[in-house]
Amino acid sequence: MKTKISGVELRRIAMPLVAPFRTSFGVETSRDVLLVRVVTADREGWAECAAMSEPRYCSEYVDGAQDVLRRFLIPALPKDGLDAQAVSRVLEPFTGHRMAKSALETAVLDAQLRGVGESFGGYLGAARERVPCGVSVGIMDSVPALLDAVAGYLAEGYVRIKLKIEPGWDVEPVRAVRERFDDDLVLQVDANAAYTLADAQHLAQMDDFRLLLIEQPLADDDLVQHAELAKLLRTPICLDESIKSAADAAAAISLGSCSVINIKPARVGGYLEARRIHDLARAHGIPVWCGGMLETGIGRAANVALAALPGCTLPGDTSGSSRYFATDITQPFVLTDGHLDVPTGPGLGVEPLPDILNEVTTSSEWIPL
Repeated sequence: MKTKISGVELRRIAMPLVAPFRTSFGVETSRDVLLVRVVTADREGWAECAAMSEPRYCSEYVDGAQDVLRRFLIPALPKDGLDAQAVSRVLEPFTGHRMAKSALETAVLDAQLRGVGESFGGYLGAARERVPCGVSVGIMDSVPALLDAVAGYLAEGYVRIKLKIEPGWDVEPVRAVRERFDDDLVLQVDANAAYTLADAQHLAQMDDFRLLLIEQPLADDDLVQHAELAKLLRTPICLDESIKSAADAAAAISLGSCSVINIKPARVGGYLEARRIHDLARAHGIPVWCGGMLETGIGRAANVALAALPGCTLPGDTSGSSRYFATDITQPFVLTDGHLDVPTGPGLGVEPLPDILNEVTTSSEWIPL
């Protein structure tokens, strides 16, 4: 089904976080979010670009994403319309910029699905009506503060805790969490590529803490050293930043670089490529889960739909809205018994609340086709 687009709005919004979120690559106190709205003759489609303010998690950043969308990606869309499945092929001549491409493809897909009354989850192949939710806990100023934060999230009902780690904040805080909470706590850690293979002996201490996995311990461009590290650890290695496509996932599986994959749709260029990675991993018996990028309700709706696919057997970072924002731009996602419901309405099943959206908007530009 072709969707004929009349134009695209690029809207920036400012979303303060309820608390600073610190990882090995920096601290965030607010989200400068780029929203993409695709407009057709009778409907519209929304998406959220996951790029951050600075190129730290990856090479993309929000100003660059808006620029490449404005100058190259949006003008490349055919004026007579296109199917969402064709967006990646149309944009393929432009190297990289997967987060920008993901936002545009997702907005086109949202508009297309709204036109036929099909939900995002139904289109992707969701197998569940609700998904179990984990929470990502940033690096704290002290171990007591960390323990208080974890206790709070467990009280809210989260079924899995992920601790961000870096050199100097790893063994001791993880030990403290494991000792404070019972063995039933599903616990994993995320290094965001902060270590090298020379740290293998140090990282092997994590084997004592019965972790579900250790996420992206080494550089994102080194599948070979991850394969070497996997031989030295009992704890399963999960790759995040290293997996930018289904081809990367196939290489990692072949090399033995990981035994779990975190799928972040924005990082891999969109939800259609994310589904390809899911299908590939499932065929090889590799569990996957849906990661998060501190999304608003727009991005969260799509992530929850992906997390409902049958191969997503581990809890994802699909936290409730209140984990990050005092007020979301959509109806909030609320945790119930550690789970979030998969939206069932047409397209993403959510849309921005006009008054809140206008309040947080910092700029907007219209690009006609």
